[in-house]
Amino acid sequence: NELKKINPKTVLDIATGTGDVAIAATAAHPDRIVGVDISEGMLEVGRKKITDKNLDKIISLQQGDSEQLQFNDASFDAVTVAFGVRNFQHLEKGLSEMQRVLKPGGKVFVLEFSKPTMFPVKQFYGFYSRYILPFVGKKISGDSSAYTYLPESVKHFPSGKAFGEVLQKCNFNSVVIKPLTFGIVTLYIAVKS
Repeated sequence: NELKKINPKTVLDIATGTGDVAIAATAAHPDRIVGVDISEGMLEVGRKKITDKNLDKIISLQQGDSEQLQFNDASFDAVTVAFGVRNFQHLEKGLSEMQRVLKPGGKVFVLEFSKPTMFPVKQFYGFYSRYILPFVGKKISGDSSAYTYLPESVKHFPSGKAFGEVLQKCNFNSVVIKPLTFGIVTLYIAVKS
């Protein structure tokens, strides 16, 4: 919905994985969507999905590093990333690359896990991520550490106002912070000046 409001002609989806966000972005009716991910295996699954949905003319997926994007400056009207910035090796470098490839006035949309602050969601989330998630992960994968990474990465990632400040440091402005699903997920929207 937020993407539709700006009517972008070109969209870049970072950490696209199997292309789900790129596919969802077609609802904004852009001319072109490019998805980038480091994992060729994930991209192959995404390409099949895109072909099956007859979206090859709009969406292309390519392998690439989000911290060294292979695009010219000011190439895209919008950049999206869902649950990917938490995994950037160098957060500010990745955000600066997004800012570089955005056209002036273009917007970045970042959807990311965050630490809930409301009672009782905060307490439930802490219990769930510390005990339930690793238990389920062990049952599914046989590895008790398989799902401990998510709560750890969320705990150490700047969220809310702190992440908004990182966006501003990377030359984005008009930062909007929208907590969703009781604060477990946050949508950040910012503009390249």
